[in-house]
Amino acid sequence: MSYVGPDFEPPRPPRHPLRGPLTVAVAALVPGALIGWLVWQTVGDSGGDAQASPSSTSSPWGRPTTPGASDDGKEQPGGAGGTGDSEKPDGSPSASAPAASGSLKGKVVVIDPGHNPGNFQHTSEINQQVNIGTNSKECDTTGTATNDGYTEAKFTLDVARRMRTVLEKEGATVKFTQDGDRSWGPCVDERAQIGNKADADAVVSIHADGAGAGNRGFHVILPGSVHSGAADTRPIVASSRELGERVAGSFLRVTGSAPSNYIGGGTGLDVRKDLGGLNLSTVPKVFIECGNMRDSKDAAQLTSSAWRQKAAQGISEGIVSFLHG
Repeated sequence: MSYVGPDFEPPRPPRHPLRGPLTVAVAALVPGALIGWLVWQTVGDSGGDAQASPSSTSSPWGRPTTPGASDDGKEQPGGAGGTGDSEKPDGSPSASAPAASGSLKGKVVVIDPGHNPGNFQHTSEINQQVNIGTNSKECDTTGTATNDGYTEAKFTLDVARRMRTVLEKEGATVKFTQDGDRSWGPCVDERAQIGNKADADAVVSIHADGAGAGNRGFHVILPGSVHSGAADTRPIVASSRELGERVAGSFLRVTGSAPSNYIGGGTGLDVRKDLGGLNLSTVPKVFIECGNMRDSKDAAQLTSSAWRQKAAQGISEGIVSFLHG
C-alpha cells in the first residue's frame, strides 16, 4: 500500500473556478505535500514512533542528532545520518508529471540491485578491499534486513525486475549489474564499470536503509564532486542531480511516501563522496534508499508486493522523464 492515512495526505487541487488559475505548475504539488508532512510532524504520529519535529523553521524535519547507524554498507562518514560531506542539496524533489509517452529506443538504462542475496555465504570475498578513488572500501556488504528477516538484497532485486518490465515497454535497453545469476557481488567498483562500459544514459542503484526505528522515508543519493585517483565525477554531477531530482519527484508522487525525516533536511536528496558506485561512474548515476527496513511502518511498505510495484513505477517514471529531457 502507498504511504497514506494518518501519516500523509497528498494535496488536492482547488476545484472552485474563482480560487485561482486553472493551470497550476506541476512542481507546486511538492511544497503542498511537504507542508502536509510538516503539519503531521508537528502534531505527531498517532503511532508514536516518529521523530519529534525540531523547532527550527529553516529545516522543519531535520535529522536526529544520534540516528541509528546504517548497517547496509553505506555508513555516513563522521557519524551515521549525516550527509557525508559539506555539500547540501538545494530544494526539495519536484513532483514531476507522469512520464511522457514515446519510445526510448536507443536509450540504455543500467539498474543496479544493491547487494546480492548470496553475499551472506561469501563474507571473505565481499570483505576484500577495492579502490574507490578517494580511498579503499569493502567490495560489497550483505545489506540490511527488516526485523522479520526480509533482506534488502531480495527487495532490491524484486524492484529492479519490476522496473525492467516498465522500462522495456518504453523501448529502453535495460541491463543489470546482477540478476541473481552470480553467487556473490559484484564489487562496487565493478558495478560502476558495468554502467560505464554500457555507456548508459542513466544508472540507478536500488537500496533500502537500515537506520533506527522512527527514521522514515526515502532519499536519493547524488554524487558529490570528486577528483581523486581513478574517480572524477565532475562531468556527471549536474546530470546526475537532474536524474536524482526527477526520480525523487516521481517516487514521491507515485508511492505517496514522504522524503526522509533523518537525511536530507526534508528534501529527499543527499550528496555523498564516499560511495564507490558513484565515485567511479562516468555516466549519470544515483542511488535511491526506498525506505528504512528497521522501522515497522516503512517495513510494512517495503514488504508489500503492491507497494514495491509502485516503487518500481515511480523510479522508472523518473528515469523516463530524465531521458525525455
